[in-house]
Amino acid sequence: MQMEVTSTYIIPFITKNTPKATSKPRRILEIGCAEAGVLMAFLEHGDEVVGIELSSDRFATATLNLSDYIQAGKAKLINSNVYDIDPKADFEELFDIIILKDVIEHIPDQELFIPILKTFLKPEGLIFFAYPPWSMPFGGHQQICNNRVLRSLPWFHLLPSFLYTKLLEACGESKGTVKELLEIKATGINIGRLKSILKINNYPILAEMYWAINPIYQYKFGAKPLALPSLFGKIPFLRNLYTTAHYVMF
Repeated sequence: MQMEVTSTYIIPFITKNTPKATSKPRRILEIGCAEAGVLMAFLEHGDEVVGIELSSDRFATATLNLSDYIQAGKAKLINSNVYDIDPKADFEELFDIIILKDVIEHIPDQELFIPILKTFLKPEGLIFFAYPPWSMPFGGHQQICNNRVLRSLPWFHLLPSFLYTKLLEACGESKGTVKELLEIKATGINIGRLKSILKINNYPILAEMYWAINPIYQYKFGAKPLALPSLFGKIPFLRNLYTTAHYVMF
């Protein structure tokens, strides 16, 4: 699923909006690579990849999925916290593109995290984020709820934390699920806040795209992807509520 979305939508978006095309393989770094579906798409595109994954279980699955590429020297996986990596000491060469797909909304202290990405990049390197804005109908990741009603209930994650917690507990959600949902409530990010962080850190936005129907929904729900007009992105309140995925390259 991740591989097909990346091949069909993400790689064309990046390629179209890359200022300087090159015939040599690009060096791609994905932070939070999970099971490596995104990296697989870049490998099939002819790129060389490095993936960083904190979860040991997901790292093991990714290693299995990319075993042939790893043996061929085209892929490398690192089971580590990104903060424990020294890019100049730990890599022989820095990266042309950094990818975070459905990851930035899970990272605490984005104001501290986003600036360090520059240390992994070559001078003309680019960064790509794809993420669900917090205020969109299911930005709280409530699809992980066990309760059928809550799984399909839009926007209830926008309730104040104490009411949100009470509702989750009243509907029988486990302590683990409540904890996970409160964590995403603490780290979820909206479009305006992301743009503010980029501006403060002198990251000019090169291209962006707003999706009314996230491309991955075609696999999850059978819904055809639908892009929003670029003008929609200039309306702060509406874009946060109705953009189910924001692609941004800077």
